[in-house]
Amino acid sequence: MTIVDTRTPDPSDFIPGATGDWEVIIGLEVHAQVTSKSKLFSGASTEFGAEPNSNVALVDAAMPGMLPVINEECVSQAVRTGLGLKAEINHRSVFDRKNYFYPDLPQGYQISQYKDPIVGEGVVSVSIGPDAKGGFRDIEVGIERLHLEQDAGKSIHDQHPAMSFVDLNRTGVALMEIVSKPDMRSSEEAKAYVTKLRTILRYLGTCDGNMEQGSMRADVNVSVRRPGEDFGTRCEIKNVNSIRFLGQAVEFEARRQIAILEDGGTIDQETRLFDPVKGETRSMRSKEDAHDYRYFPDPDLLPLEFDQAYVDALASDLPELPDDKRNRFIGDIGLSAYDASILVSEKAIADYFEAVADGRDGKTAANWIINNLLGKLNETGQTIEETPISPDQLGGVIDLIKSGDISGSIAKELFEIVWAEGGDPAKIVEDRGMKQVTDTGAIEAAVDAVIAANPDKVEQVKEKPNLAGWFVGQVMKATGGKANPQAVNKLVRQKLEVEG
Repeated sequence: MTIVDTRTPDPSDFIPGATGDWEVIIGLEVHAQVTSKSKLFSGASTEFGAEPNSNVALVDAAMPGMLPVINEECVSQAVRTGLGLKAEINHRSVFDRKNYFYPDLPQGYQISQYKDPIVGEGVVSVSIGPDAKGGFRDIEVGIERLHLEQDAGKSIHDQHPAMSFVDLNRTGVALMEIVSKPDMRSSEEAKAYVTKLRTILRYLGTCDGNMEQGSMRADVNVSVRRPGEDFGTRCEIKNVNSIRFLGQAVEFEARRQIAILEDGGTIDQETRLFDPVKGETRSMRSKEDAHDYRYFPDPDLLPLEFDQAYVDALASDLPELPDDKRNRFIGDIGLSAYDASILVSEKAIADYFEAVADGRDGKTAANWIINNLLGKLNETGQTIEETPISPDQLGGVIDLIKSGDISGSIAKELFEIVWAEGGDPAKIVEDRGMKQVTDTGAIEAAVDAVIAANPDKVEQVKEKPNLAGWFVGQVMKATGGKANPQAVNKLVRQKLEVEG
């Protein structure tokens, strides 16, 4: 494979060293567990959290005479993912044996794809930001390939002082290995790419993206060079299982390599591990090349072949993807790029927003979801799926503001009540006497009372017209926030003879 440099060096990405600037080059191999109830070549369950070695078929355990049988659902999920990545779908692909030996790999080889993957080149558009001004910087990360392969089992070393244990539950689980081109130039770009990739997979429903459960993890290839020079020797950091750790691993590894090169050393091509406790990478083994794995076509599996009609049928059923949804939110609803990006970051959030915005002002719905709902969820450590406020309930709060039944401040109080207690917002407002006071006579009386009680402030208004806002606040306080703010503001300015 010929590696093509697709980026013009950007000084804002450079890492300053003792002898000048350096540029980091990043490529990622993301392993995404296919959403399927059974494994790639057996009918064993893929359920997470089962008792050790309880989800193991005879073929997973490499019992003699057991033959693999392809799971068609895994094939369709891989094709759907390829379509979501705007990638070339190969109508013919081949499964190969990748030979290596670990206790948690019963066969002594992994069934994977090498020269003929199911999905070819594609592209992912990634937005970096927002920056201090709320702006975004867009880049494109090329996809080299996507291939299907089996996962290995898990070796457990901390259960006994003298023995290791092996759990084969993950053995044979279907993975999509999504290989990027070396198109990223900072840890921020790498984190944004994985975030975007996970979002696309979740929209498609082809992988749940739960990195903490191991269903999505990344091998991170890092090298450094002087800006504009040839690519340097890369090191691969294996099995990084969080986006935060990915960023830390890139930062540490880039600076480690820079320090070696500036001291006159050379970089050894090797596989490393990231230690999240120490925040550093450490050597694991020398990096294998393809010939070390002795790839050859698996003799138990025929080439995988399908026609364009199969691809077209899957394409016709794809959901609206995040980029298209974001553009629609900006173009049709008039949301800012920042708000739209937040709302499409997770499919569940986008679905919630569309339910609230249906028949209502989209900008108001976005404001309430981003500032109030997501803010509250972040405060309580909950996800959008766990929110106690339904789209109908939040929509009801917004409707009461629009109708003039409640003010903005009362709406925030109402939101907290619905969050804690549930119920119909309109009924809560009625039962608790929370309706906004729109009777101008009652408001005028409250204004007069505040003015009469503060003659010194009235005199100061003549010199400082902005002090009228203080009177507005006092009237709102006196009416428990129920007075119509626009009416209060108008009456205060009239009586104090302040323009505006």
